[in-house]
Amino acid sequence: MQRIEKIRKKMDEQGIESVLVTSPYNLRYATGFTGSTGIAIITQEAAYFITDFRYTEQATAECSEFTVVEHHSSMFEEANKCLQTHQLKTLHYEADYVTVTLKQELVKSFGVNLEPVSGLFEALRMVKDAAEIEVVKQAIAISDNAFSAILDFIRPGVTEQEVSNELLFNMMRQGATGASFDTIVASGHRSAMPHGVASNKIIETGDFVTLDFGCYYNGYVSDMTRTIAVGEPSDKLREIYDVTLKANLAVIDQVRAGQTGIEIDKIARDVITAAGYGEAFGHSLGHGIGLEIHEGPNASAKSPHVIEAGNIITDEPGIYLPGIGGVRIEDDILIKTDGIEVLTHSPKDLIIL
Repeated sequence: MQRIEKIRKKMDEQGIESVLVTSPYNLRYATGFTGSTGIAIITQEAAYFITDFRYTEQATAECSEFTVVEHHSSMFEEANKCLQTHQLKTLHYEADYVTVTLKQELVKSFGVNLEPVSGLFEALRMVKDAAEIEVVKQAIAISDNAFSAILDFIRPGVTEQEVSNELLFNMMRQGATGASFDTIVASGHRSAMPHGVASNKIIETGDFVTLDFGCYYNGYVSDMTRTIAVGEPSDKLREIYDVTLKANLAVIDQVRAGQTGIEIDKIARDVITAAGYGEAFGHSLGHGIGLEIHEGPNASAKSPHVIEAGNIITDEPGIYLPGIGGVRIEDDILIKTDGIEVLTHSPKDLIIL
């Protein structure tokens, strides 16, 4: 089924006769457009992509299922003209992406009833098709290669920021267009900070170094975490590393389509809690990835959503001990009808540099 057909089927299920797409991520998903300026209108009979002179040629090439319309004043006024030709009474807009100011502009521009909708595209985006899965695999391969290369760069005396820069340069040399989020390089006591974005701290002998990074490749992301040791770590750090790895592997062994996010999170949480570190695992197990670094479905103690084939989720348990250090180990996992596929291939046994 073509993507536009999937969207229309979902619209029909929700009683939506037309929808305005303004979110850059949903716009990319729906139309294939990779530029920075445009909106789309989708009805059951037609689909329009509205942009300006700079992008009409690009949009014509990329948005094959859409009629490309060049606007000369307001994009929304041009979109309203397209809508009026179909005599529709209601236009749904993406409630999660429309500000108060933008809503006022929509009211001014469109001569139909405006109704909010949430999650229409996001629900579809959770289930990746074969082409999307292949691009995500390529993004992950870039991250895997970058991790392998960074092991020769990390040593006592370099800063976290230097490591972060080297990771980014390596990924971009491989074809990535940028980092998928601010790279986390947290060493020593800072490794107890789950989101310890790279600082000017110098890496020292005995430090654990947590590397959480990823890239954008052809619009899709990768996300991986590895924790390594620079010199011999303490017995306590070794212990929490082993527990975290056990939790990560338990998820890989047990996660299957049909489970809820709550059930998946519990797999890892039970392992860590049984080892006495439950309070040191304060974040959820994982989240979906795709066009965005954080998208559905979530694997958390609060997520009743049932995972299904085509979902790509992260498996990232962690233990964090303030003043001592921390560990996180993260893989990207593809849910399949007959099991799972671990897409991240970097080694997970403790690496001591």
